[in-house]
Amino acid sequence: MLGAGSWGTTFAQVLCDAGTETVLWARRPATAEAIGSAHENPEYLPGLALNPALAATNDIEAALEGADLVVLGVTAQTLRSCLARWAPLIPDGALLVSLIKGIERGSCKRMSEVVMEVLDVPASRAAVVSGPNLAREIADRQFAASVVACEDPDGARLLQGACHAPYLRPYWNTDVTGCELGGAIKNVIALAVGIAVAIGLGDNTKATLITRGLAEMARLGQVLGADFQTFAGLAGMGDLVATCSSPLSRNRTFGQHLGRGLTFEQALEATGQTAEGATSYAPLLELARKNGVEMPITELVAAVIAGKLPVRDAASVLTSRSAKPEWYGA
Repeated sequence: MLGAGSWGTTFAQVLCDAGTETVLWARRPATAEAIGSAHENPEYLPGLALNPALAATNDIEAALEGADLVVLGVTAQTLRSCLARWAPLIPDGALLVSLIKGIERGSCKRMSEVVMEVLDVPASRAAVVSGPNLAREIADRQFAASVVACEDPDGARLLQGACHAPYLRPYWNTDVTGCELGGAIKNVIALAVGIAVAIGLGDNTKATLITRGLAEMARLGQVLGADFQTFAGLAGMGDLVATCSSPLSRNRTFGQHLGRGLTFEQALEATGQTAEGATSYAPLLELARKNGVEMPITELVAAVIAGKLPVRDAASVLTSRSAKPEWYGA
């Protein structure tokens, strides 16, 4: 497991609890030491006791030696540079698994596409994990379910078996595109929900943003070759509801800071952890425009972040759009 943030640490524990021998690589030596000796990640999961069987190291070569699964938990915008450094150390034949719910700026590529491009591996070696994955709850071993996807069914089932813990039920499918788009787009919708919460709007507004956000997700997904059913499941609606509804969501929290009037930089600092929607909104919007797909909520988030739209005017921009049939327009 490469990356010892909240979700990386949590997923490493899931693997351990599922009986999979796991080594967690942490960029900071102090983090690796705390996890290995005190069985706690004090920066990202303070006060939560981790599985004592979870090994941790700051030595990337030691972490990767002999690995059958290489799970990637770095940020979307650093994945490419990290893979370029790690490439000589990654074992041949290892299944490469992305936990990252973002889109790369510049290339507009999904994380599995970055993995395949940088490491020159086929789609059968690239897998993803998606779904409602609020790290703190899963680290606390509360019941949850996820989706593991790989174009090769054998790869998907291998990953499913590796992370099937007593409290986490993974379902498998082969729709990598749909799972990755769902995970990236829901973060942007959660930013919009956070803004709405901050300016005092209620549950009707949140429900509207969630359901119309799902429509944006499905429209772009269909154009890019995703399976429409994916968006009705855990990687679509499930992840969207959890991220938009929970105060544990980093992306919703980031949106709330924007809604309270903080600048982009101030909101990032106040959030404290990576909110992938804060960077993925731009490449998602670029993908949508290139493919002629309307994504008005994503457009709104982009305008607020760019300072082109005052937060107080955000809701009126959406409601003033021309009226359309529910399923035949944006």
